Amino acid sequence: MSVLKNRAVLRWLVPVTAGVAVIGGGAAVGTFAADADPALPPRTAAQLLVDLQTSRLDGLSGTVVQRADLGLPALANLAGLAGGNELTTLLTGTHTLRVWYSGEERQRVALLDTLGERDVIRDGRDLWVWESRTNTATHRTLPEGRTAPPSLPATPAEAADRALAAVDPTTSVTVGRSARVAGRDAYELVLTPRDADSLVHQVRIALDAKEHVPLRFEVLADGADKPAFEVAFTQIDFSRPEADQFRFNPPPGVTVKEEPAGKAAPDGKSAPDGKAGHRPDGTDVRTVGTGWTTVVVARLDEAGLAGGAKAGRSAAGGADQAAGLLAALPKVSGDWGSGRLLTGNLFSVLLTDDGRVLAGLVTPERLYQTARS
Repeated sequence: MSVLKNRAVLRWLVPVTAGVAVIGGGAAVGTFAADADPALPPRTAAQLLVDLQTSRLDGLSGTVVQRADLGLPALANLAGLAGGNELTTLLTGTHTLRVWYSGEERQRVALLDTLGERDVIRDGRDLWVWESRTNTATHRTLPEGRTAPPSLPATPAEAADRALAAVDPTTSVTVGRSARVAGRDAYELVLTPRDADSLVHQVRIALDAKEHVPLRFEVLADGADKPAFEVAFTQIDFSRPEADQFRFNPPPGVTVKEEPAGKAAPDGKSAPDGKAGHRPDGTDVRTVGTGWTTVVVARLDEAGLAGGAKAGRSAAGGADQAAGLLAALPKVSGDWGSGRLLTGNLFSVLLTDDGRVLAGLVTPERLYQTARS
């Protein structure tokens, strides 16, 4: 299959529309260690794009390290306000994942940390999520032709899919330095947004020189010489994993919860530009703009606010605590209204007093302009 095709099981986190969930402490990171640059035959940017778009991947397994330094304020994590998914912790610090891929209907990702392991396994229409710390598992049967919800990218290929969706006349595409990643030679494709309102300085994608699969993905913010977000293989094997890797075998004493399939849109796609989609949780979501300066706008009705408050009480220990954390954000106002502003190296989130959440990889000024309209 093409590496630009959908890999549903890798998308289990909340989308960026729940921008309030990303408040947390950042950790300083450096770039991944690399060997001396290999000497590779010259390839143009156009040739590398064709290589990437026409590559085929039947299977792989490997170890992925993800690092994030988004320049967020040192506030307590508010992930509970957006659903309480523990994998939102991937937004900060350094994390190690094991991944297995065997076609569009068989994938597995294991998030490893010092306190335990969390596995997400897709085998056909069966989607399992297992938590080692609590020995609990959640099972969902995916509707025919549907995929799992959107998420943070778990592999370089997943991240590259999203970045390449923004390639248009507003993007400069060039060739960077060759590299050695996970013991393999790689070319580097560099995407540079031309729009000054984008907080992204460059996106760098290291492509395997033989398989043309992304091995490393880095995002640099304006004015920074180190990646604000990077995800890279440290070990990779292009053999197709055995089918047993995708069968969930419940450990002794596990508690299993069955969840309804849900009615999410295919591929978890957002509504078209300027059009709103009403979600079951009471959230109206739409996008404004295109490419690097797309702004996601969500409006919570009473159902959404009630659901958020309920999750907040469960995850943060009380609505008062959540309110206090939000109050720690700086106040902002203008002809668009008033609210609170969260800024990081790569994105801005505006929470207005009239119940809107605006988020994007853009300057606060672009959010104010969108809120005004």
